[in-house]
Amino acid sequence: MERIPILQMGDLLLVTIQVDMHDQLALTLQDDLTEKIRSTSARGVLIDISALDIVDSFIGRMIATISSLARIMDATTVVVGMQPAVAITLVELGLTLSGVRTALNVERGMKLLQRTDEDEAAS
Repeated sequence: MERIPILQMGDLLLVTIQVDMHDQLALTLQDDLTEKIRSTSARGVLIDISALDIVDSFIGRMIATISSLARIMDATTVVVGMQPAVAITLVELGLTLSGVRTALNVERGMKLLQRTDEDEAAS
């Protein structure tokens, strides 16, 4: 079965999607990621979608669902590397991805996750 690798970097998980996402792969990623958050007590998840040229409504909803699941499990999700065509498609499909944080690239995404951790530590 095809799987998307999930790398652990301290208390963060990094998911780089470099293949065409299909429905079953998205569902497998959802299951694998929630298990990895549980087993590692990850505080943040960075999902790099820079290799995705196209998304459909199912993949858009899966990104939102993964973010919601992570939030329920006390992890923040940041999606990075969104291509302009993907952003346009998501807007045209009416998918606002509410609750999903975004950043232009991995570096900015990591800073956003680290800042979120610092904000939570201060409160």
